[in-house]
Amino acid sequence: MEKSKVFFTNFRTTPEKNILQKLRNLIEKAGMPTMDLDGKFTAVKIHFGEPGNMAFLRPNYVRVVVDMLKEMGARPFLTDCNTLYVGMRRNALDHLQAAFENGFGPMQAGCHVIIADGLTGNDDVHVPIDGIYCKEAIIGRAAVDAEAIISVNHFKGHEGAGFGGALKNIGMGLGSTAGKRHMHHDGKPAVRPNACVGCGLCMRQCAHGAISFVGEGKERKAVINHDICVGCGRCVGACRHQGAITGPDSSCEMLGCKISEYAMAVLKDKPHFHVSLVMDVSPFCDCHSENDAPIIPDVGIFASFDPVALDMACADACNKMHRLEGTYLTDQGHNTGDIFNDTHPVTNWRAGIEHAQKLGLGTMDYELIEV
Repeated sequence: MEKSKVFFTNFRTTPEKNILQKLRNLIEKAGMPTMDLDGKFTAVKIHFGEPGNMAFLRPNYVRVVVDMLKEMGARPFLTDCNTLYVGMRRNALDHLQAAFENGFGPMQAGCHVIIADGLTGNDDVHVPIDGIYCKEAIIGRAAVDAEAIISVNHFKGHEGAGFGGALKNIGMGLGSTAGKRHMHHDGKPAVRPNACVGCGLCMRQCAHGAISFVGEGKERKAVINHDICVGCGRCVGACRHQGAITGPDSSCEMLGCKISEYAMAVLKDKPHFHVSLVMDVSPFCDCHSENDAPIIPDVGIFASFDPVALDMACADACNKMHRLEGTYLTDQGHNTGDIFNDTHPVTNWRAGIEHAQKLGLGTMDYELIEV
């Protein structure tokens, strides 16, 4: 397979060109204006950020993309699906409130905001796919109805998939509430009683009431009811200081593969284009209001028609950066040369991206073109 082109620009600016102008120049060079989007409903997939989290992308970046789409004659709208997790994004009303609080309103973004799977996360479509792990994907209806997909993502670490980039932004992000449960349900976290200190952080992060405690004082330990647990992994992220809750290795790899199959379901038969901003690379997802300090310096902005090549290029660039001291990454004490596996040792980010290549979503071989 021929190498895919991935375009890159750094965050350095000059009096003649600010960062938003550099972003516009990047997506022009990468070819987004060549897409035939005239009159087409175009979903711009963005993570609105859980309030309290300040690593989510500023709406200024999205406005650049939206303005160009409108110049192309497209009919863009910002979108995301509801979540399984605690927080403000479990239903459309609170989700929209979170988006507006973080600056993603029609005035700032230049287009309307639609929560793709409706008021309670049940407005979805079962999309048949010939996947290894999924024979159908449950996708938010607005994403299915859209005639084109533009992905703008904040590239960062992730406690289940290793990192979150273009594939996760599309696959997990546009899976409906039921779709997210479908992707997660094969992997259930487990408690290591000897490490549990009974602090209760995990229970507060569980949106489904699956965690309780037994014992008193120093003998107080968490217990997970796997009949209720949906496998979302929020408790794993909450238990970041003691490591008392872990997910099985195989489930993390399967999660990455399912995300790729869902991404295939979203993108098939539709024009699509992807932008990744590798900045504020936090160890945890933007679904966390406490996703923690960046683990490496800011890298730059990447763009491509190929989400697989794009994720690969971003991961490679991150692994060339030095580690920031006093962060969650250096706290782990691992240094294998792979910052994502060192941050979350039970994950394997390559599993998902390799699976996406096998599915024909793109290629891991890329040509990096700096603009």
